[in-house]
Amino acid sequence: MDIKQIQELIKFVSRSGVNEVSIEQEDFKITIKTNQPPTYQVQAAQQIQATSTPAIVAAPAAPVETKPAAAPPKDENANYITVKSPMIGTFYRSSSPDKPLFVNVGDEIKAGQIVCIIEAMKLFNEIESEVSGRIVKVLVDNASPVEYDQPLFLVEPI
Repeated sequence: MDIKQIQELIKFVSRSGVNEVSIEQEDFKITIKTNQPPTYQVQAAQQIQATSTPAIVAAPAAPVETKPAAAPPKDENANYITVKSPMIGTFYRSSSPDKPLFVNVGDEIKAGQIVCIIEAMKLFNEIESEVSGRIVKVLVDNASPVEYDQPLFLVEPI
């Protein structure tokens, strides 16, 4: 499998409601898990076979009272655009330790500009911004693992 196929598989898993997908070939094995409740299971051996299993639905928990005076912290970030990770891997702010960072807080970026690198399976993928604006906050530490769709940067649109 190449990186594009893996990315497409990750997108499929996140949209489909599948809890876990495992693919095993002669010299390659990949397992993708989500936090969604399981709806069905896919197993891979010689052929890929799909079997349905009933979804287990937990009873909803009793509502917890909250104070209406406490504003949720997401309100302060409502005016910002979030740049998210398109894949699972390791987040890097520069191409190597001795090179300058791609972006810093306060930098203006344009759509298509490289903002970071994510290493996945020994491949270094340059991540381009899909928006133009000013970097307000870097949400991930350098050399940290990131998940698919994890917020990386907050950008104030210009």
